Amino acid sequence: MHDVTLIGIDLGKHVFHLHGQDRAGNALLRKKFSRKQLIIFLGNLHPCTVVMEACAGAHWMARKLSELGHQVKLISPLFVRPFVKGNKNDFVDAEAICEAASRPSMRFVTPKTESRQSLSALHRVRDSLVRDRVKTINQIHGFLLEFGVSLPTGSAVIRRLPAVLAEHVLPPQMIALLERLHAHFKYLSEQVDQLDKEQARQLADDDLGQRLLTIPSVGPVTASALTAEMGDGKQFGCSRDFAASVGLVPRQYSTGGKPNLLGITKRGDKNLRRLLVQCAKSYMRRLGSQTGPLADWVRSLLTRRHPNVVACALASKLARIAWAIATRHTTFAAEPLFKPI
Repeated sequence: MHDVTLIGIDLGKHVFHLHGQDRAGNALLRKKFSRKQLIIFLGNLHPCTVVMEACAGAHWMARKLSELGHQVKLISPLFVRPFVKGNKNDFVDAEAICEAASRPSMRFVTPKTESRQSLSALHRVRDSLVRDRVKTINQIHGFLLEFGVSLPTGSAVIRRLPAVLAEHVLPPQMIALLERLHAHFKYLSEQVDQLDKEQARQLADDDLGQRLLTIPSVGPVTASALTAEMGDGKQFGCSRDFAASVGLVPRQYSTGGKPNLLGITKRGDKNLRRLLVQCAKSYMRRLGSQTGPLADWVRSLLTRRHPNVVACALASKLARIAWAIATRHTTFAAEPLFKPI
């Protein structure tokens, strides 16, 4: 047992499968534990390298095992899959994790801190509430249209729905249903507003978040998302690595020495990618009032490429700027000239 240097753990909700090996790659350990048994076993084991897939519960487990003195690494499940031999089961998965971690060129995921993980959860809850609010608005529009009432698009008219209902003759049952939907819309709006205030409070106490706000078109929501997903940025070797992790670089399909670049890869966090593209489009809409090297670069690119291509290129540029600000502890040279999103 003292020769074990690398342990792969296949995570589960209640049961965890371990595969341990020595420096030469020989299998020495093959056990199944409950969550409590796993903590006790690894707490009594000498410090070694523990590797897991970056999935549900992995970041908490990584922090817990780091406190026990182990070196913890997380791998994307996408990189573990090619090392699965034969039929899939939990022990084979744990062995594949060890095999993937032993590759010298393997890329690992940095475990998140509690604050970053909580901030990521806040963003996911906010996005879910916004989607529910949009769905409620669409239902109200659709039900009213079934009775010949056509309203302007947007949420402003929904806020004064009781006045709209008073102007039209509708069945009592439909009025009661629409009032319920209107109450649900108000509840969702209040929850989103409360989460926005919580985001702003957390961002005000974060030095990195305040520095990210100096990037043109980057507002509190995007700065908060960048802080949660990027952290200090040291897990990325360069700015392009961070842009690639968000899926904002061209997808390559080259063969025979002939390079062939396609659309963006769309890897990583789609919410962060969406926010960066929205920031880029907001910047382009106000390009006439922008000055500096960044604005000149966007204007030059617009003369040669479609605006959607330029938006993705600018979003990638904003991601690179954010990485540089995080790693070099600086701010963007030019202040935003308009209200960010």
